[in-house]
Amino acid sequence: MERRTTVVLYPGLGVGHLVPMVELAKVFLQHGLAVTVALVKPPLESLEFSATVARFAAANPSINFHVLPPPPPAAPVDSGSDGTSAPPIVRMLRFLKAMNTPLRNFLRSIPSVQALIVDMFCTDGLDVASELRLPVGTLNTNIYIPMTKIVIENIDRMGDSIVTSFGQLGDSIIHFPGVPPFKASALPSNILDDGEACRLIIQTYYRLQESGGILVNTFESLEARALHALKDGLCVPGRVTPPVYCVGPLVSGGSTGAKDHDCLRWLDVQPDNSVVLLSFGSLGTFRKTQLEEIVIGLQKSGQRFLWVVRSPRIDGTNLIEPLAEPDLDVLLPAGFMEATKGRGLVAKSWAPQVEVLRHRATGAFVTHCGWNSILEGITAGVPLLCWPLYAEQRVNKVFVTEEMKLGEEVAGYDGEVVDAKEVEAKVRWLMESEGGQALRRRVAVAKGEASEALEEGGSSHAAFVKFVDDLIGMQASSVMVKP
Repeated sequence: MERRTTVVLYPGLGVGHLVPMVELAKVFLQHGLAVTVALVKPPLESLEFSATVARFAAANPSINFHVLPPPPPAAPVDSGSDGTSAPPIVRMLRFLKAMNTPLRNFLRSIPSVQALIVDMFCTDGLDVASELRLPVGTLNTNIYIPMTKIVIENIDRMGDSIVTSFGQLGDSIIHFPGVPPFKASALPSNILDDGEACRLIIQTYYRLQESGGILVNTFESLEARALHALKDGLCVPGRVTPPVYCVGPLVSGGSTGAKDHDCLRWLDVQPDNSVVLLSFGSLGTFRKTQLEEIVIGLQKSGQRFLWVVRSPRIDGTNLIEPLAEPDLDVLLPAGFMEATKGRGLVAKSWAPQVEVLRHRATGAFVTHCGWNSILEGITAGVPLLCWPLYAEQRVNKVFVTEEMKLGEEVAGYDGEVVDAKEVEAKVRWLMESEGGQALRRRVAVAKGEASEALEEGGSSHAAFVKFVDDLIGMQASSVMVKP
């Protein structure tokens, strides 16, 4: 491919989808392709979005970032079929579908564009690629994202009786090729409700098989069984699975201005492997009652900690809506900050997670099991305490604890509140016990395997080269049309 050839990357909404797409853009650049990232501006005006775009653009001057204009006025995306307010995931997927018009117009304006890579939530963009005869691939941020499609195609394997409602499965154990057994209740709540959200998500995931290839943010040795099941056609019998390319881990090398962050200066004076990081992603929040239990658990554990606290989210608000700055004096018990001064630090809303995890002082990571965070922990060699909150995170937890054996579960996460005794016990176990040390050694091995996968000749490097070669083949069989 010539250097002037442009690949357009089309991430979904949210930082968790933007980060791996930007990391993928860097890989394309390394292989001699020009890259444009076409960004979708959230439907609600957000200073946080503008600041995020500016930060990524400043840190990556070789990548062209283009914010697409809003979609044309059409049917409302906020109302359900019964006239009530639609669930946040429904609003998001409808909005992304409406973005096909500005995406189409933008692609037509780039004479050099030769391929489109869409986020797993942007599969409606496959229609635009088909219309313009562009080779198209999808980026999955987790090998288990096709879980819904696997469940649908294998519904008859769940038992003697056929169920038409995922909610009917309750805590039934599901067994599929390449996947550790898990309770049906671990599926995302929007799948279990059997409503419009379920139908839209199923349709979105189902369309993955229409793409020319599925890029996955993982590496072969981390998810070998699942990859073999996908590649061997065991997940969707009788159907052709698109080529699967493991090109990860796609993990950020750092954030602009992170070296000046207070928490890194604080870590500099802490002993090696002594600090527990508690961070629950850009969307993870807790009620005040849960925050208070964490406070007590951390105090009684006696361990050093760095805790990222976000404002509680009001029920029913859209997950992509920004949150107000947390008022720690209101959210946390009086005296906590003073009592833990020196051995604990609370950061408001955000911390440079990659840099914190790679710091010599960080010894454990309490995580919500978002896939970006899991990979960031593994590539830093930090063992995981798994506290899943939403979406596919419960299934991720099963994989991390039972398949990879690189993490330990925080019990009670499915209840109203994880009590302070559990927080104290698990933090102590990981930092002080032989079991915790064994976990740390396994993560160190996985860290080395992740690094090897990205090196020239490694599995992820080879997979990306193969994808580029296949992309050339797809281009040769396509005629670029710009009506």
